[in-house]
Amino acid sequence: MNVQADTAGSRFDSVRWVIVALLVALAVVGNQYYSAEPILYRVLGLLAVGVVAALVAFQTARGRAFLSLLKESRIEIRKVVWPTRQETMQTTLIVVAVVLLMALLLWGLDSLLGWLVSLVVG
Repeated sequence: MNVQADTAGSRFDSVRWVIVALLVALAVVGNQYYSAEPILYRVLGLLAVGVVAALVAFQTARGRAFLSLLKESRIEIRKVVWPTRQETMQTTLIVVAVVLLMALLLWGLDSLLGWLVSLVVG
């Protein structure tokens, strides 16, 4: 029975995506048509049309999957153990030290190879 519900929902998904595309096109054309109006009104109009387009898009199977992904990623972000300030500072100092060391090594190697090439070329 669940498969039939998914099939019925996906049957209208293409129509919903066409509506979303038309809303986006309407927003672009409307923004161009009303280019003489103040930017505030145009931005508010674009936001309103964008919200409506997003609401229509979230009614599709892919839209629901995207919302599910957003919810799951928010849950995963809460599980992250963030480093302390001291750990961050120590790691940053190590990275800076390694970068400086590698820069000096590469500069020395470049100078040595440049000096050898100048001896060979004359």
